[in-house]
Amino acid sequence: MIRATIDHHDNYISGFTIKGHADAGEYGQDIVCAAVSVLSISTINGLQEVAGLDVDVESDEENGGFLSLSIPIDKKESIQQIKSDAILQTFENGMLDIATNYSDFIQITIN
Repeated sequence: MIRATIDHHDNYISGFTIKGHADAGEYGQDIVCAAVSVLSISTINGLQEVAGLDVDVESDEENGGFLSLSIPIDKKESIQQIKSDAILQTFENGMLDIATNYSDFIQITIN
């Protein structure tokens, strides 16, 4: 099962952690794993390339699947903050949609 935690700080999403594997299909055929992977990697790329953020990313696919992202939270409103929050809110919405449709394979916790 994939276990994902999405962290909030002062009404902003400040990062996420994803652990485990969905095991919803054979290797290379697991649509839940593919959906979560594409969504999380696209989110990281968007934060770096669109919002221009320097994000902290940790990953370890070999030991059970692990991806963690944390972003700097600046309390002032800026275009960078608005872009990053839109990207992260889209990530959260997508993850919740996946969890709704594939609840046997993914669990989401929002802090």
